[in-house]
Amino acid sequence: MEGPRGLGERQTVTPFRYYLRVRYIECDAQKVVFNSRYGEYVDVGVNEFLRAAGVLDQFSAGHLDFQLVKQTIEWKSPARYDQVLELSVETRRLGTTSFTIAAEIRVAGNDRVLAIVETVYVLLDGATLTKLPIPPDIRSALEGGARGKTTDHAAYARA
Repeated sequence: MEGPRGLGERQTVTPFRYYLRVRYIECDAQKVVFNSRYGEYVDVGVNEFLRAAGVLDQFSAGHLDFQLVKQTIEWKSPARYDQVLELSVETRRLGTTSFTIAAEIRVAGNDRVLAIVETVYVLLDGATLTKLPIPPDIRSALEGGARGKTTDHAAYARA
């Protein structure tokens, strides 16, 4: 893994985790999660990651924005209706204007990875939509990666 702290080193601290429950509307006729939903899950997970890292408000206020420029999804096994999914989210790479976020998706409580999603974003000026260098505070937040924090929209941790 390529990471912001010591390239090639595996992080020993638990990455940020986001829990969600698969809804019926997100599935096909066989109650398997439809492929496009994985990108939506990651989109929400990244927003929660940024919130937990303390920088989402800078994007919500409108002076900064980020846009997806590339997303790769590797499916290994299907997710199904009513399962609670755990997304482990972490920063994989920081460039001058871009950053790469990786998410591993599992059924909560299970080590088997269902999908790996890697997304490259570019940082933009919110008004002009021109590329911007990543400011030091956002770079630091992305490097820190909200490690050890959890957002649970499925009430999984309380169960």
